[in-house]
Amino acid sequence: MRRKLSLLLLTSILMSLVLTGCGFNRDKDGNTTSERVTLINVSYDPTRELYESYNRYFERKWKKSTGQSLDVIQSHGGSGKQALEVANGLKADVVTLALAYDTDSIAKSGLIASDWQKRLPDNSCPYYSTIVFLVRKGNPKHIRDWDDLVRPDVSVLTPNPKTSGGARWNYLAAYAYALEKYDNDSTKVFGFMRDLYRNVSVLDSGARASTTSFTENGQGDVLICWENEAYLTEKNDKGDYQIIYPSVSVKAETPVSIVDSVVKSHGTKKIAENYLKGLYDERAQEICARNYYRPSDQRVLDKYKKYFPTDFKMVTIDDFGGWEKVAKKHFSNGGIFDRIYS
Repeated sequence: MRRKLSLLLLTSILMSLVLTGCGFNRDKDGNTTSERVTLINVSYDPTRELYESYNRYFERKWKKSTGQSLDVIQSHGGSGKQALEVANGLKADVVTLALAYDTDSIAKSGLIASDWQKRLPDNSCPYYSTIVFLVRKGNPKHIRDWDDLVRPDVSVLTPNPKTSGGARWNYLAAYAYALEKYDNDSTKVFGFMRDLYRNVSVLDSGARASTTSFTENGQGDVLICWENEAYLTEKNDKGDYQIIYPSVSVKAETPVSIVDSVVKSHGTKKIAENYLKGLYDERAQEICARNYYRPSDQRVLDKYKKYFPTDFKMVTIDDFGGWEKVAKKHFSNGGIFDRIYS
């Protein structure tokens, strides 16, 4: 038994060295020179298919250019929950979360440099998305815009903005519509948002869970979701669903960052930086577009423009004063969302 425990302990130590890039195999800059390296990417719910494709591409590219074998491990969940896990010790080399506020929350814990969003082009957003409606075949409830989602005969699905970054974008898209409709009358806007969330039948913890509730469990008449998630659902269940673009939506910017303290301890800074920079090259931008994310490269975006309509108003987080202001006003304990949902 003692021999078995020793072997298990030795195996655990060796695996730890491989996974972290620690030990003897470092170059003068502290980067691992191990023959095989693992990189951990902590992401949000609907990026699973995107990173399955990109990881295969980048692993081959890295092997060809360096001779080093790379395995990228993915973690997915509600963006807010994922950020909390990283801040509390989940050893992510990179984070690819649903909104800058979640990455900022990790930076405040000291794990990421405060200027992280200036390190890559387009505020470290290699791709972005927007918010749409997914309805059932034939659109039986005749849903066209946000007004239809407050009708008493309509059941809505959207995730919980306390745990899901996508849910926060959903909320802000609806809020932007209400601000325009009611000419910034805060009382009427509050009433609109209250009526909308009264119609929410399931408040799942993450975007993919909401999609599952809508598609597999048959709940709700309309799903408020990421554009890419709607396209994937439509693609996988041809004819069962259709996408509706509301008159007002939001530019859902989804930035990426290395986790400075982790890549330093793992010896993976060089790999992690190249992994994120690689998202901007033309081949990777096409991978983003084919997974229905809007690429930051305008040439690639133009090439795939048939998937990405622009004939609606798209507000930005800056229109609301930035994430710090939005989080405090809307999503803090006792904020507007709490008052709406209670």
